[in-house]
Amino acid sequence: MSFELLRLFGTAVAETAAAGTAAAGAGDAAAAAAEGAVSGPSAIIYYAVQLAPMILIFVVFYFILIRPQRKKDKEAKAMLANLKVGDNICTIGGIHAKITGIKDDTLYIEVGRQKAELVIARWAVRNVEELSVTNDSENLI
Repeated sequence: MSFELLRLFGTAVAETAAAGTAAAGAGDAAAAAAEGAVSGPSAIIYYAVQLAPMILIFVVFYFILIRPQRKKDKEAKAMLANLKVGDNICTIGGIHAKITGIKDDTLYIEVGRQKAELVIARWAVRNVEELSVTNDSENLI
């Protein structure tokens, strides 16, 4: 199919010869034609046509997979950097709590009705909750 594309652009493609039929004493052009190599300006177009699908695949992967993941990671880092005392959070373990203190990468949180205090790492926060968790009109946090 790529050969038809090259012919549409007006480039000549050297025909490949059967294996072992290269004549002895032939010049470089004849040897290249026997091996199926393309030379000159047509070579640039030939290799560009061959590389185009791989480049297209990389571009698609970038916009579908890599770029959204980087955006998500950036938002998560911003959320962790903006934690403050009094925020209601949910940890990666599913614990809903309220931040009572922050020291470097350590968070002090209180959990449940008895307000038990726990110490967790900052990276263990899944998200900051906008609304507090309630059960029967009673605030659980």
